[in-house]
Amino acid sequence: MTQAPLRDRYAGLRADLGAATAAALLVLVAVLVGRHLQDTRRTLFVHWPPLFADWDPHLGPGTPAAVLVAAAVVACGPSVAARLPWRWLLLAAWATALAWTWSLALVDGWRRGVAGRLTTRNEYLTVIGRFHDVPAALRDFTHHIVSGSPDPWPAHVAGHPPAATLTFVLLDRAGLRGGGWAGAWCVTVGATACVAVLVGVRALAGERPARRAAPFLVLAPAAVWVGASADGYFAAVAAWSVALLALAVTGRSVAWAAGGGLLYGLTCYLSYGLTLFALIAAAVLWAGRHRVRARPVLPVLFLAGAAVVPVVFTRAGFDWWEGYRLLVTRYYQGVGGTRPYGYWVWANLACTVLITGPATVAGLRRAALLGIRPRTAPRDGARLALLVAAALLALLVADLSGMSKAETERIWLPFAMWLLAAGAFLPRPRGWLAAQAVLALLLNHLLFTGW
Repeated sequence: MTQAPLRDRYAGLRADLGAATAAALLVLVAVLVGRHLQDTRRTLFVHWPPLFADWDPHLGPGTPAAVLVAAAVVACGPSVAARLPWRWLLLAAWATALAWTWSLALVDGWRRGVAGRLTTRNEYLTVIGRFHDVPAALRDFTHHIVSGSPDPWPAHVAGHPPAATLTFVLLDRAGLRGGGWAGAWCVTVGATACVAVLVGVRALAGERPARRAAPFLVLAPAAVWVGASADGYFAAVAAWSVALLALAVTGRSVAWAAGGGLLYGLTCYLSYGLTLFALIAAAVLWAGRHRVRARPVLPVLFLAGAAVVPVVFTRAGFDWWEGYRLLVTRYYQGVGGTRPYGYWVWANLACTVLITGPATVAGLRRAALLGIRPRTAPRDGARLALLVAAALLALLVADLSGMSKAETERIWLPFAMWLLAAGAFLPRPRGWLAAQAVLALLLNHLLFTGW
């Protein structure tokens, strides 16, 4: 190897490490400033800012498995992802993500880490009994959003459209009752988000970047919150909506666009803020604009599919816009009206660093370079950079809205899954994968996360 490429490689590595160090400093400042604000003003309403967590060093039954999964992915993940047949890679990615998420959840034990997560006073399972008549509950849903109304919904029920709660109502009706089944649903479905991102990346940017991204998607620090929060399930639904649209754009079948639209409509009725996935869908359409002849049909089919869920819920009596308007009122009635925007608007980004890890920060730096020089960048790399940039833009819009002050380590899981794909840009993945694993293990063993 000549001296010039060697210098370029080490210059790139130094820049990557510099970006990761800057992100670590952001987290440190968020911790120190947050600790000061919470101790002096008591306005953050989190015990270990910027995370909604408590300091609680501990080990648990999932610890040995988590360490083994992390070591296996760091040692073998890149080589296995490069050689395994594509369909087997997708299955292996899902299985490994399941193992990683379950082992991290079980560090806190079965009751505290899984079965009790969705049964606390703010969670969905506490209102199952109020949905014995589903049509009536939907017609009456907005009457219980604002604090002070008769029998107001718990925070998470009030904070989301009714499809979120209905998911757990349907699980209950199917005989899968209680927090254990609900937690297992969120982990099992949530782990498919990495598969959806792989499908979407391969369709738009090619198989090689998807294979390079696979270990980073599997070994995500975000798995700490996927197991077991409902937002992990939301992340999977949103990811599959984008993946199906990407398949349609690249000519597999235009019918996939309608399927992607259907899941996007469901996404909007799982979480108000995930309407911002329209930005990622737009990036997919733009990235694939030269790939198929039927491109004018795709947005029409996507929008037609996206209209199905809103029509069903509107006819059932739930008004999405009224629900969102009342949610804003409820948000500012509670801690959302007290938490300082001036802190959270940047501390939320520190939370994002913690759920995506230093590898994602370094990958985003490289993606930004491709975005600056799109004409000289490889076409597939530019498409992946566009997809990652769209996810980052959606996250930043959510941040600036002021409707996500704190707890974004959970709320922004759907955006984080697409940011993780930036790991594909890193030339030496094993060291970065080790950093991702160490971060996740430290978070899960030193803190007890609130959701």
